[in-house]
Amino acid sequence: PAPPKNISAMSRRVVRQSKFRHVFGQPVKADQMYEDIRVSKVTWDSSFCAVNPKFLAIIVESGGGGAFMVLPLGKTGRVDKNFPLVTGHTAPVLDIDWCPHNDNVIASASEDTTVMVWQIPDYVPMRNMTEPIVTLEGHSKRVGILTWHPTARNILLSAGGDNVIILWNVGTGEALLTLDDLHADLIYNVCWNRSGSLFVTTCKDKHLRIIDPRQHLVVAERFAPHEGMRPMRAVFTRDELVFTTGFTRMSQRELGLWDPVARLHGVKCPLSPTCFLSPWELEHPPWAGAWTGRCQGSALRRFMRAQVLH
Repeated sequence: PAPPKNISAMSRRVVRQSKFRHVFGQPVKADQMYEDIRVSKVTWDSSFCAVNPKFLAIIVESGGGGAFMVLPLGKTGRVDKNFPLVTGHTAPVLDIDWCPHNDNVIASASEDTTVMVWQIPDYVPMRNMTEPIVTLEGHSKRVGILTWHPTARNILLSAGGDNVIILWNVGTGEALLTLDDLHADLIYNVCWNRSGSLFVTTCKDKHLRIIDPRQHLVVAERFAPHEGMRPMRAVFTRDELVFTTGFTRMSQRELGLWDPVARLHGVKCPLSPTCFLSPWELEHPPWAGAWTGRCQGSALRRFMRAQVLH
C-alpha cells in the first residue's frame, strides 16, 4: 500500500534535493596531475598548499619534524618518494606562503613557534633543503597563519596560537610591530586589503575586525557576523569590501558582504551545502561590483539563487 500522504510530504521536506546528484567528474590524465604526495595530516585549518607562476608547494608528512615539498609547475605526474623536501622546522609545518615580489621566496610557519623564509632555486636540488635564509622568532605558541604584505617588499605578517600578530622585516629578521592586545582568543585568518593599509581578521571570540597596523588600532569591528560557533573566514574584495564565510546557528553555510566604511553594515545569505568556494572566488566575487555605497541585496540574492559558486 502507498504510504500516507503526510509521511510522503514530510520525507520531501527532510531530504535535501541536490542539483549535482547526477553530475560525475572526469579524472584528468596522469600527466596532468601530481600523484603519490603524502599530504600532511595535521589538524589545522590550512590549505596545505601554495602556488605561484613557477612552483607548487605542498605541506607533507615528515618524520622528525616538519617539511614541505616544492614542485615545478611543469613537473607533473608521479612524484618520487625520495623527492627532496624543504626541512628545518622541528615540528609540523602549519602554513606556507609565497612572496608576491619574488617567485623564488617562500615563508613557512610551524608548531615549533618559528617562521622560516626560504630561497628556492630554479633547479630541483639533489638533497633536502635545511638552511633557511632567515628564521623569525617571537611567538610563544605555534604559528599557523602567514601572509606577505601586498605592496611593501620584505614585510611578512604572522599570527599564532598566542593570539599575537607580528609584522616582520624579513631583510633584517626584526619584528617591526607586535599586536598583542587586539585579540582575546585564537585568530582564524588574516587578509590584507589591496594596498596593504589595512587587514581583516576573524577570531574565535566571534569578532570580525578591520585593523590599521600603523595606528595599532581596530578601525571597525562587528560581533558575530555569522551566529554559528564554527570558524569563519574573511577577505577583502577588489572594491575594499569584506567578504565572509561562516555558519548559522543551525550549521547552515552562510556568506556575508560588509562595508567597512559603514561600520561593517552588510548583508548575509545562506548557501546550499553542495556549494564550494575557491580562494580565487573569495577574493574576486563576481557580484561584489553590485555594491554602490550601500548593500544591493537583490543582486546578491539573485547570484546566490543561481548557485554560481560551486
